[in-house]
Amino acid sequence: MSEKQQHGERRGRLFEAGRMKLLVLHLIAQSPKHGYEIIKEISDLVGGGYSPSAGTIYPTLNWLEDMQFVTVQQTDAERKQYGITPAGETHLQQQQKMLQTLLEKLQMRRDIHEKDELLDIHRAMENLKTALRLKLKSSQVNPEQIQQIAEKIDQAAVEIGRL
Repeated sequence: MSEKQQHGERRGRLFEAGRMKLLVLHLIAQSPKHGYEIIKEISDLVGGGYSPSAGTIYPTLNWLEDMQFVTVQQTDAERKQYGITPAGETHLQQQQKMLQTLLEKLQMRRDIHEKDELLDIHRAMENLKTALRLKLKSSQVNPEQIQQIAEKIDQAAVEIGRL
């Protein structure tokens, strides 16, 4: 078992490269926020028990500040509050299509985890992930088996799309 798995860290990436930065900027554009508020809003937005760590959010905020997409103000409680800059608004406008795709993906994920009528889909997805993890971990998987597994997953995707 890897060190990451032993400490209960996520097995896969929920956010592709740059998507967390875009989501954080989107939330700040709605209204100025503290880091903790951003963590809470992302947790609520994603659902399914996901909550970004401070070790993810604060470096993201630092990057947004370095890029001059956000400004920082000290509040009366000596906490930093982040607000969007004109450069941040421009960047958000330029990334609108990517942001919309991300928000739709998060909505679908939240629906699958929270809607009772979709519990069977959630269970089946978890079963598939577990079967893949066990297969890939327990034995030497040869290139032919990898191709067969990929083909079966692709075939299932096509069949689902035709429903």
